[in-house]
Amino acid sequence: MLALNLPSFAVKMQQRNGKNFIFDPLRKKYVALTPEEWVRQHFTHFLTDHKGYPKGLLANEIQLDLNGTKKRCDTVLFNKDLSARMIVEYKAPHIAITQAVFDQITRYNMVLKVDYLIVSNGINHYCCKIDYQSMSYSFLPDIPSYTDL
Repeated sequence: MLALNLPSFAVKMQQRNGKNFIFDPLRKKYVALTPEEWVRQHFTHFLTDHKGYPKGLLANEIQLDLNGTKKRCDTVLFNKDLSARMIVEYKAPHIAITQAVFDQITRYNMVLKVDYLIVSNGINHYCCKIDYQSMSYSFLPDIPSYTDL
């Protein structure tokens, strides 16, 4: 798999029927290894191991209902009261981060109403803080540590 702009970690992989699988500690199971999953696993390890995010408050593949259709958020950070705090959307490394990607995560946020949105393709990472009072958002220079949220 491609080297990413994220710290490396001890990857647990296995092969079944000629296909590669990677262990997802948040879902506690092996999942198909796709380029997007490679990014997800690196990014969630970055959040937990380098930015101090509690594993118990992160979840992958969270389903939500958006205008009558089922959608899945790639990763969601929850508050201790289990309300959503942050949505993270991943793309494969060869997929450019465009306005369409931000539109996608913004649609998810119409349901969850989180404080932070992150988009990453493993190479480029963008984080926005939402200010609902002023109806605005601002891009942050870095992914915040959990204690800085």
